Amino acid sequence: PPGDLFLLRSPNYFTKRQKSPAGDYLLSPSGMDWLKSQSKLDNVLSRPDNRMAQALRQAQAQGKSLKSFIFAVNLQVPGKEHHSAVFYFSTDEPITSGSLLSRFIEGDDAFRNQRFKLVNRIVKGPWIVKKAVGNYSACLLGKALTCNYHRGPNYFEIDVDIGSSAIANAILRLALGYVTSVTIDMGFVVEAQSEEELPERLIGAVRVCQMEMSAATVVDAPNAPRGNKVNHLS
Repeated sequence: PPGDLFLLRSPNYFTKRQKSPAGDYLLSPSGMDWLKSQSKLDNVLSRPDNRMAQALRQAQAQGKSLKSFIFAVNLQVPGKEHHSAVFYFSTDEPITSGSLLSRFIEGDDAFRNQRFKLVNRIVKGPWIVKKAVGNYSACLLGKALTCNYHRGPNYFEIDVDIGSSAIANAILRLALGYVTSVTIDMGFVVEAQSEEELPERLIGAVRVCQMEMSAATVVDAPNAPRGNKVNHLS
């Protein structure tokens, strides 16, 4: 979705409480995976079968994209079968040293939990979903949910455990009941908490349109024996 659909903290937010259109993303959208497994999928970019990590390794082996960096958000959906919606953003240029995004990636978990923010808007959906989720809402995910952060040599992944909050889990269950009729925009932000960090910038955003639960690709559980490999679905 266009960045300007999201309103973020403007340069004078702390004096006038004004928000302004977000503008361009900091990173480029690179793809999405909708995965299903017998157990929760953590640190998916470390998996040898992850297609984004594979593409990056191949490019680097050929001398291309040596500076490339992947930023991933893995929304872990609990249930009898575990699902993960993984959103990938990337850059071919080094992330600016000292920037808020750089400080977030290099910082400790306490700093990250205070800053990682989701902004969303329901583009299409029943009124009950808009009421439960909030048509225009923002949430510090690191405060509301358990987030695990994984730093690799050329990637950073945030695993968001939706099952860690009873309220979030209940809202998710409601939304999943209408998932085939819901379109939602989700933007990811490092929250600015001082004037010198303004204006806020979108790390990236995604639009999920009327998703089918059954469309998930089946992957091995992380510790599954190699002889019991699960077939991948197209």
